[in-house]
Amino acid sequence: MKIEEQLVTTPVGEGRLVVHHADDPVAVLLLSHGAGGGIEAHDLVALAEALPLQGVTVALFEQPWRRSGRKIATAPSTLDEAFVAAAGHVPQGLPLIVGGRSAGARSAARTALRIGASGCLALSFPLHPPGRPEKSRLGELHGSEITTLVVQGERDTMGAPSEFPDDIDLCVVPYADHSLKVPKRAPVEQDEALAIVVQATLEWVVREAAGDALGNQTA
Repeated sequence: MKIEEQLVTTPVGEGRLVVHHADDPVAVLLLSHGAGGGIEAHDLVALAEALPLQGVTVALFEQPWRRSGRKIATAPSTLDEAFVAAAGHVPQGLPLIVGGRSAGARSAARTALRIGASGCLALSFPLHPPGRPEKSRLGELHGSEITTLVVQGERDTMGAPSEFPDDIDLCVVPYADHSLKVPKRAPVEQDEALAIVVQATLEWVVREAAGDALGNQTA
């Protein structure tokens, strides 16, 4: 698997794109990180390592705020502008799926239509601030207007799986928190939890976002 890194000029600063190329790609998955972490998040890394082997090129985008050394994300509008710019630097001519974890998932949902994405992957979508269910961000998910998969930890304090409506395609990671980490004494090992994330994403991409081409390749 070839890994290519490039710096991306955006309207809000310089970002970084790390592309994990599939040998014979049939889709591209562009992912960004959350508001307090980077592209080294274990769920993003797991997807970048596993999906290229199944024909999906994975591009991880490090936001300019993170690259500049800030510890907390800048305003949502700046995340969106940078993410849209990054989309112009991923391999072209293939179905493009956008996504991310937490704040990155929100940004992907808000910009999916502008980017022309065929699907949106929302890892640990922050449905509301902790303890503030009345501050719902469900409108952002519905606003993407494209097929969307939410991968949510069972113990996520920013949106338990039961808080999502039935019209949301949802994968629940047992015992996992907002970081998709599981307790050491949980019946599910951390590697197993990440395998659930990878498998659910791949099945959804084949079924909903990338069409028959990927299904034929992984059959």
